[in-house]
Amino acid sequence: MPAHQNFKLLIEYDGTGFHGWQRQRNARSVQAEIEAALAVMTRQAVTLNASGRTDAGVHALGQVANFRCETRLTAADFLRGLNRLLPADVVIRGCQPAALEFHARYDAQGKTYCYRILNRPLPAAIGRHYAWHVRSLLDLTAMRQAAGFLVGSHDFKAFEGAGSPRAHTVRDLRRLEVVAGEGGRIDLTFEANGFLRFMVRNITGTLVAVGLGKRLPETVQAILHSRDRSQAAPTAPACGLFLVAVHY
Repeated sequence: MPAHQNFKLLIEYDGTGFHGWQRQRNARSVQAEIEAALAVMTRQAVTLNASGRTDAGVHALGQVANFRCETRLTAADFLRGLNRLLPADVVIRGCQPAALEFHARYDAQGKTYCYRILNRPLPAAIGRHYAWHVRSLLDLTAMRQAAGFLVGSHDFKAFEGAGSPRAHTVRDLRRLEVVAGEGGRIDLTFEANGFLRFMVRNITGTLVAVGLGKRLPETVQAILHSRDRSQAAPTAPACGLFLVAVHY
């Protein structure tokens, strides 16, 4: 008789062609693609539990999800089979057995996101779906100073998007780094115990405003304390955001 098993998936996807992670009736989603492939393999309706949703256009290098089913298939079988069935913009990077009680969302202790900016006069043709093109030169020193006001445990309501179900808006932002690379590339790395909806993109938009000289670095602290979304800058576009890792 097939055993009742729980499997943990490590997933990479290009979010450009998706309307986000969550299954939707009239739009393409990452969850629906993987669940359809699982249905082919198991001949069952299988539900994926993700560590959290990503929005339309957001990418993942290390999304984590789990599923439970009655099967004789092994983790290696699922790894091979899913990658044969899935479209090219979704790859299962890992599959392993998990304890029956493991839940990708409820057991997560934190996440790391990266937001990529292309800071140069000319845009990119190749890679344009993976970075926010900002033409004017950014002041990275000012951006780093502003980022320092946000590290720690704070109420991030001023950087929360509308329509997000949550018990409270306090999060512990453990790390926020602004690192310059080659060719105008700038990476903003965020690590926290959890994130509010659009929190990374809203903070990024505000840090870019600081980098462009439209805001002083210390105003970020005032925005944070205001708990008023209208005080922060516009939301950065989805294309530059990557879910890098989920921590357990």
